[in-house]
Amino acid sequence: MSGPADVLAERLTRFVRALRGHGLRIGPAETVDAAAVLDVLGLAHREHVREGLAAALLRTNGQRAVFDATFDLYFPLGVGTPEAARGAADRTVDELRDRLADALAADDRGELTRIAGEAVDALGRYGSTPASDGWSAHQTLGRLQPETLLARVLAALRAGPRPDGADLAADLADRLAEDEIRRRIRAFRAQVGTEARRRVAELRGTDRIAERAVAPSADTVDFLVAGRDQLAELRRTVHPLARKLATRLAARRRRAARGRIDLRRTLRRSLSTGGVPLRPAYRRHRPGRPEIVLLCDVSGSVAGFANFTMLLVQAMHDQFSKVRVFAFVNRTAEVTRLVTAGSADPADLGRRILTEAGVAGWHGSSDYGAALGEFADHHLDAVGPRTSVLILGDARTNGWDPNLPALKRIADRARRVHWLNPEPAGQWGTGDSAADAYAALVDMHACRNSRRLGELVGRLLPV
Repeated sequence: MSGPADVLAERLTRFVRALRGHGLRIGPAETVDAAAVLDVLGLAHREHVREGLAAALLRTNGQRAVFDATFDLYFPLGVGTPEAARGAADRTVDELRDRLADALAADDRGELTRIAGEAVDALGRYGSTPASDGWSAHQTLGRLQPETLLARVLAALRAGPRPDGADLAADLADRLAEDEIRRRIRAFRAQVGTEARRRVAELRGTDRIAERAVAPSADTVDFLVAGRDQLAELRRTVHPLARKLATRLAARRRRAARGRIDLRRTLRRSLSTGGVPLRPAYRRHRPGRPEIVLLCDVSGSVAGFANFTMLLVQAMHDQFSKVRVFAFVNRTAEVTRLVTAGSADPADLGRRILTEAGVAGWHGSSDYGAALGEFADHHLDAVGPRTSVLILGDARTNGWDPNLPALKRIADRARRVHWLNPEPAGQWGTGDSAADAYAALVDMHACRNSRRLGELVGRLLPV
């Protein structure tokens, strides 16, 4: 018969397996560390356990949201219907909203937790049979509408005593209060989501819900389906990822500068050590820093991928002797100035490129043949024997001529051409995709998310 320690070990193993399923790289050593954390901390203080396991298991940025959502499933605050939520079905929306407004104004976190449980029980239940029963955070929040309480909570705060001071100070205090109330509302929405997932997990199974209901980390979200919030999260990873890749490229450059072993000098040195080559000598060389040219499709759903990559390479510009960026929809224009001086927001960068650069002609659909031809005819001077060209796009020509000779001219002139395609390889050559034809001329790589992009940039870019 298994004891409490065995049950806890099994739960930790399932928790780690769920995290791995979401792309977190957790090995046996980290799992052993997590078990040691549980042994030291016990289970008396849940938040201490959360922070301890996070310290043991997480290694990179952008993983905390996935960790927290999964932790709440495997180490829930409670099981079954919360005590405060029993009989919550009789509570009205107005009653819950009144209590929520008061709790938000007072920042009463215990009360906010209780209201979240009651709201899910009263407003979030759906289904009419045991097989279809469940709880929905979306349905709960749609009925409760906590965002509409912002003005009411602010009015309650302003009604209290205010310190004497200038009007400017009062206006600043109001803005800070508004930001704080928005933060509290976001936290409450997250509590509702956590409670709904917990209740559904008890019905459907924790492992199943951990796999299907926990949003993936931003670095594993496909560029083609990333939403606004996920793109915003990706924006915050640009500079940390750039620093990591710059360090990796600098290490590769140091190794490349070391050169091959000089056998003659090594044997000469070994004479002083009895013929044992303790101090090998190398033929050192000083490779010049490479040049990078980006050629980016900024149309439609691939725009987020292209804009993120442009910002990433620009953030790494110190690693290259020259970086030039060209964008296209069906016409090609140089946008190096916009990328260099533009916002760190990929969405804002994309808007500026579309409005300020001549990247579209008489229609708004991408035309790879026309864009490659214009680049080869008018901008080929940007490519030389030290230049690596990165082409970003899905290679979908919308039925237009793919213009393979233009790509061949670019490839013949460049040091190397790499094509990064945000579509999975299984979709290449389907429909209007010319990916297979282009892949016969240049190296094409599937690049669906920022994690894969970082791997490719770190491995493919020259030193």
